[in-house]
Amino acid sequence: MFQAVKRARFCIVTVALAYVVSVLVGMAMVHSGNRFALGYRDRIVGKAMQSDPSALALQQGNKTTGALLDFTGNLFLGAVPQTISGLGIVPPYYFALFRGWVGGIVSVGNDHRSRLADPSERAYYLTVLILQLIPYSLAGGAGVSLGLAWWREWRNSGWKHQWRFPLPWSAVADALWIYALAIPLFLGASFFEFLAR
Repeated sequence: MFQAVKRARFCIVTVALAYVVSVLVGMAMVHSGNRFALGYRDRIVGKAMQSDPSALALQQGNKTTGALLDFTGNLFLGAVPQTISGLGIVPPYYFALFRGWVGGIVSVGNDHRSRLADPSERAYYLTVLILQLIPYSLAGGAGVSLGLAWWREWRNSGWKHQWRFPLPWSAVADALWIYALAIPLFLGASFFEFLAR
């Protein structure tokens, strides 16, 4: 597992950097009063409170159910598409930039006051953010690494297999090992987010 992470470390680190930069940009925008960022924050939070299954479960007091729904959503609707898009090499970075920016703009509450001002809220927000972005960086980096390996395989074959998809098994195995690490991290992040309050 750790050898797989080591082999994909450049891709994982660059995806993580995209997350960090976009989180900081999102934070800076809402803390400076940017109307677009604040308006977008209000829309996505309002929509989530009305239609997101995990948020609805939490509102009904079902924290464990909410955590499990959040986990499955993060894994199957967030991480897996990001990894698959890695076959195109560039798309995981778009996922990271957008998702990180959203993570940054929710650093203010419904009243648009900073969640970083209160020590306990700051600790909770930053911990949840870090716990979620680590497995997302792993999943995105696994996809980019898989895409690069696929491209190298295609190039080394002399472009003879234009309509075939010769994914190198070693790169697929690395992605699966990385997911073996990312899945429990996603689960832990969701349970912390829903049970730590």
